[in-house]
Amino acid sequence: MLVYKIFICFLAGMGAGLGTGFAGMSAAAVISPMLTTFLNMDPYLAVGIALASDVLASAVSAYTYGKNKNLDIKNGIVMMCAVLLFTVVGSLVANQVERSTMGNFSVFMTMILGIKFIVKPVMTTKEARGGKSRRRQITESLLCGILIGFICGFVGAGGGMMMLLILTGVLGYELKTAVGTSVFIMAFTAFTGSVSHFIAGGMPDLTILFLCIVFTLLWARLAALWANKASPKTLNRATGIILTVLGAVILAVNYL
Repeated sequence: MLVYKIFICFLAGMGAGLGTGFAGMSAAAVISPMLTTFLNMDPYLAVGIALASDVLASAVSAYTYGKNKNLDIKNGIVMMCAVLLFTVVGSLVANQVERSTMGNFSVFMTMILGIKFIVKPVMTTKEARGGKSRRRQITESLLCGILIGFICGFVGAGGGMMMLLILTGVLGYELKTAVGTSVFIMAFTAFTGSVSHFIAGGMPDLTILFLCIVFTLLWARLAALWANKASPKTLNRATGIILTVLGAVILAVNYL
């Protein structure tokens, strides 16, 4: 039974770590369905484990991207505050609305975004982003943080994908800086989410928690190191392939 647990946690951590290190994807999108499907874990506790796995993986990835000057901390902090606040607002609104049809939102977004990076790579440069005034950058970060937070709170998932989509498609970040800024924000949001999950639902199986944290951290570190050395075109293709494959696998797991 222990060997089986280790195997499932390894696969879940590998998928989550690669998604985090390459594309700033939330570990919850991979780890949660894996744990609930193959280890029969309570979904609420599975999300808590996924969020806890996200904390160190995202922090180490953010450090790696920051070390390579691919992290926008100033605007990232502004966006993070807005995301945290409006995630709460979105979740409160969601309690009053029927949303049964929105369960696979983040999975479909993962696949669509993956295909998008393959077909139409993000080739924006840092100089293009730097041409905007400081006031405009703060305003854009604040407004996009509000949008991301509300959608994530309302839908209950998709934070990393929403950030990556908006950072590249709306705010004009080049891909490496977008991923670096996304994982920086996710380290804080994941910590807040995991603590609240464990307080409300109790502590999960500590063996599974430890294994998922370690494996996710390992693969996120490796992915972030490779991503920062890759050319923009290669990184776009690699990110697109990983997102598309992960999305397809998660859909398959959900419908087993």
